[in-house]
Amino acid sequence: MMSAPATTAEDTCAPSPTHAIGDDAATAIATTLKALSDPLRLRMLSAIATDARGESCVCDLAELAEVSQPTVSHHLKVLRDTGVLTSERRGTWVWYRIAPALRPAVTTLLDSFAPAAVAPVRAEHAGLENVDDALTHLAEALSQDYPQLDGSLVATIVRESYTALAKSARVKNHLLSLTERFARQRLADITRDRTQGQPQVLFVCVANAGRSQLAAALVNQRSGGAVVARSAGSTPAAEIHPHVQPLIDELTPGNDEPRFPKPLTDDAVRAADVVITMGCGDVCPIIPGVRYEDWTVGDPALASAEGIAAIRDDIARRVDALLATLTPTS
Repeated sequence: MMSAPATTAEDTCAPSPTHAIGDDAATAIATTLKALSDPLRLRMLSAIATDARGESCVCDLAELAEVSQPTVSHHLKVLRDTGVLTSERRGTWVWYRIAPALRPAVTTLLDSFAPAAVAPVRAEHAGLENVDDALTHLAEALSQDYPQLDGSLVATIVRESYTALAKSARVKNHLLSLTERFARQRLADITRDRTQGQPQVLFVCVANAGRSQLAAALVNQRSGGAVVARSAGSTPAAEIHPHVQPLIDELTPGNDEPRFPKPLTDDAVRAADVVITMGCGDVCPIIPGVRYEDWTVGDPALASAEGIAAIRDDIARRVDALLATLTPTS
């Protein structure tokens, strides 16, 4: 029978300074997370966070589920007692809003989970053969279309585009064609003269799989081509949300080009006349001369079918108001 190897001093586990949060902070955070660990409470929190008024009436929140008013009040009280919500009575009704100190944390929590709500990653990952050669040929072809740019810059953008899209791609045998489209868009952004041509709007959300894609499609459809709209995501998902794709298809009949979530780039922001953020926080660089707006819009990835329709209508109203500032009136 073999004896166990001798333990040396190097094998002995030595205590090291811990970087864990303290007991008090852990207890406070755990209490808050426990209060949020209920589907209806999360839906209420999402509804309040995305309400354009910055607050929601208890009568609005009662519509989220077929439960009694006392049940609704109980869930709201739990959130209020943990400090997530504040409340104010006005006449008959009580109004709720997210505590100012916790709003960044609540927004980050809800938006961080949005990409995970899109269908889970599929197994098929057909790889590209000779990727390096394919990207080299693509860079050479695009250099012919953009002779004003240095060839090494074009090659860098092509390879960066491939790498960025590969991080979230589901089916990699389409990755080269998507890389070409994304690289072309980036090159067009770099070479755009913002003093010429049609106004350009960039919509930015977290996953670029729902609201920003839908907003861009609405702008392009309702402006009749007078305004160019693009979209991007701070953390792109692998594909457009399956409940949003049919809405976009209705807005763009006859357009068979596949749409896909794209990562946010500084060049896209610089090329835009207006940047609309939609729940992605302060991820956009501040470029002089660019107009910024923040739209508090619900995330379709976390909404029911009825909720997605309401989100679409909300975005459509905002788009109409935006276009009124960008297109001349007859």
